[in-house]
Amino acid sequence: MSNSVFQGVIQQLKDVSDRVFGVIDSEGYVVSSTDASVLGELWSDVAVKIAGSEEQLVTFGQKTFRAILGSTNVFEYAAFCMGDDDQAKLLCNMAYIALNDAKAHYEEKHDRGTFVKNIIMDNILPGDIYIRAKELRFATDAPRAVFLVRQLGRTDVTTVDVLSGMFSDKQQDFVISINEQDVAVVKQLSGTVTAEKLEKIARNMEDTLKNELFIKPIIGIGTVANHLRELADAYKEAQTAIDVGKVFDTEKTIINYEHLGIGRLIYQLPTTLCDIFLTEVFKKSSIDALDQETLFTINKFFENNLNVSETSRKLFVHRNTLVYRLEKIKKLTGLDLRQFDHAIVFKVALMVRKYLSSRETR
Repeated sequence: MSNSVFQGVIQQLKDVSDRVFGVIDSEGYVVSSTDASVLGELWSDVAVKIAGSEEQLVTFGQKTFRAILGSTNVFEYAAFCMGDDDQAKLLCNMAYIALNDAKAHYEEKHDRGTFVKNIIMDNILPGDIYIRAKELRFATDAPRAVFLVRQLGRTDVTTVDVLSGMFSDKQQDFVISINEQDVAVVKQLSGTVTAEKLEKIARNMEDTLKNELFIKPIIGIGTVANHLRELADAYKEAQTAIDVGKVFDTEKTIINYEHLGIGRLIYQLPTTLCDIFLTEVFKKSSIDALDQETLFTINKFFENNLNVSETSRKLFVHRNTLVYRLEKIKKLTGLDLRQFDHAIVFKVALMVRKYLSSRETR
């Protein structure tokens, strides 16, 4: 447990009394105190006395102590107040209550965070999810979104802290460090859940990291999990969103799994099957025979929904020039892009080629 949790409470007690307050651990080390000069000191004799006492309050060396017990009712820490008079006993009891509450809150939060991490990492059996959720008083059927924040280039260890500061409800929202690059955010949702709402949350995270840490993240969004057991799938989908986005949507920094479209299917195909598909589609010549100008024309044609007039206007060329280029493509590939079925086949082929190129550069 972090000693900073105790120190925060101890510092607040200074406003109550000018007496010295503090905490020792089970070995007797002073881990927190309003008197910085005693931090780190070892009071082993008092630790032995507390461990062997059945009394709530223990006095030793003109100090009053009260044990803070762990989950198995074993002495883990002890609050102390300077003095052995009645006021010292009263203040020690008050310090004990505040410190014990802080410890319980920290442990519950930590346990919940570990629980959620075990779920998304598939480190817990489905049947155990129900049992542990009940123990932690954790809602199992609330809608939750999983965001995977991946830091590109320079990474920053404070990313978790910055993201944690964005979500005020620490009992329902969890920011989990996965590795040096990745941070998962599990957020409980309320009201109507839309893709726009999820993207807005992701955009806020992206802007905050850019402005505060000057790092460039890419964020994957999984489908909304309506039950705790679905969180692992949502996390995998967020991972897939980033991986597929790197291939087919290289300019996007926020990628929703539900919007991946056909790219999601292509990404799961074996490379041998992709090679066979390209060979069958381009029987007359390889797709590599198409120069960059031709490929640019094709992409513009697709962007303008196979509309010849609109595409020629966007390319600043005469309509007949575009028709000539399309006829040239037809001769090279055997596909007439003005026909919807042929256009679909060609579009898929371009995406397959892009996918294969990404595999070659790994």
